[in-house]
Amino acid sequence: MNAIAPPLHRGMKELERSAFKKVVKTLAIKVPTKQVGLAKKSFQNDLFNQPRLRNVEPDPSSKETKLVLLSLGLQNAESLSKEKRELLQQHNWELVQHELELDYNFWTAEQILHAVMPEDSTDIPSSFTQVGHIAHMNLRENYYPWKHLIGEVILDKNKNITTVVNKTNSIDTTFRFFKMEILAGKDDMIAEVKESGCKFKFDFSKVYWNSRLHTEHDRLVQLFKPNEYVCDVFAGVGPFALPAAKKGSIVYANDLNPSSYEYMKENIKHNKITSGIFPYNMDGRAFIKQAVKDLQATSADEWKTFDHFVMNLPATAIDFLDAFRGLYHDQKDLFNASARAKLPMIHCHCFTKSSDAMQDISERVGQIMGGKPDVSKSSVHWVRNVAPKKDMYCISFPLSSDIAFAATPVSHNINNSEKRKLEDSSASASASEHQKTPRLE
Repeated sequence: MNAIAPPLHRGMKELERSAFKKVVKTLAIKVPTKQVGLAKKSFQNDLFNQPRLRNVEPDPSSKETKLVLLSLGLQNAESLSKEKRELLQQHNWELVQHELELDYNFWTAEQILHAVMPEDSTDIPSSFTQVGHIAHMNLRENYYPWKHLIGEVILDKNKNITTVVNKTNSIDTTFRFFKMEILAGKDDMIAEVKESGCKFKFDFSKVYWNSRLHTEHDRLVQLFKPNEYVCDVFAGVGPFALPAAKKGSIVYANDLNPSSYEYMKENIKHNKITSGIFPYNMDGRAFIKQAVKDLQATSADEWKTFDHFVMNLPATAIDFLDAFRGLYHDQKDLFNASARAKLPMIHCHCFTKSSDAMQDISERVGQIMGGKPDVSKSSVHWVRNVAPKKDMYCISFPLSSDIAFAATPVSHNINNSEKRKLEDSSASASASEHQKTPRLE
């Protein structure tokens, strides 16, 4: 089949929609309306068969007949087999020329972009992640000359999109979200998203949100039971915290970013969650200690702590695990006095390039905490691929008593400067995670 393509306009930087008009000429069989089915069956191997176009068109010259379109490879009657020409004569069907007029509205975004990009382009940037009304792109620098044209095409071809943005290379070093530039559409970064039975509202330019983590959010929330205590260390605007609270878990949720914290509180209110969730705006390490202290304070003389800690900040979360060493040192007597006392499960997200994810991640956890987790009681769950040979995982393991009640802090073999370099490298590599999507991740 000869595929129909739009006119080529290599190097076009400003979108000219009128330049994509095209007239397609094809052979057609003029048949009485009642014989359309017979004609299609008789010429089934010679039909037009073009994506998003019909094989049967109205006949502009008569309401009594229809046009059955034939393959673009057929130029005239002689192109047909002798048997097909005899069929035409047998049924008194007329072979005619037909023209289809196609314009900008017909072509897909990928077809338009392919027509304007350099001929050697191999990865046409037509994919994006949708966040509410926002199409979020992660363009490579070689496509920057076309970035506004790309934005306009995406806007035109997706009617539920009103704003198209591109992630820049600039990273907010304190709150770790990527800055955005508007490519096309309205300057409106307030997104509204439905996920896990909750509604979330936030300023996409000021907080971190990744719709592709929907499945991971649901997976962990399903692990939490009603009345269990959950500590969400890097809660963002609440994609773990709100669904967990809504199902009956008691959640202490924190984020260092003031914007995330304010939107989390707003989302709690809008979802009519009136109890069982406590928002914080603190540094992650300080919050872990404060949340443990605050929860224990609700039970004066009996051991009480979290069932789960969630640490969804894959670029750096492992580095915060040192907060757990000696976390319960001054509560050891309460723990020993309770027959039902148990220590929490920790769910920590991270990146790895290793082919042996469990070994690599558990060793890194052990380096930070001062002791490796018990592999027999731990699990590593693959979340998604974020870059070539770079995957996101979640390691889940029980906090050991040796770490929880340790008397001395962990001694690191990595200084702060080196740690920051690693964090920035991980964050930079994770920037590619929005680049490809099947269309929403």
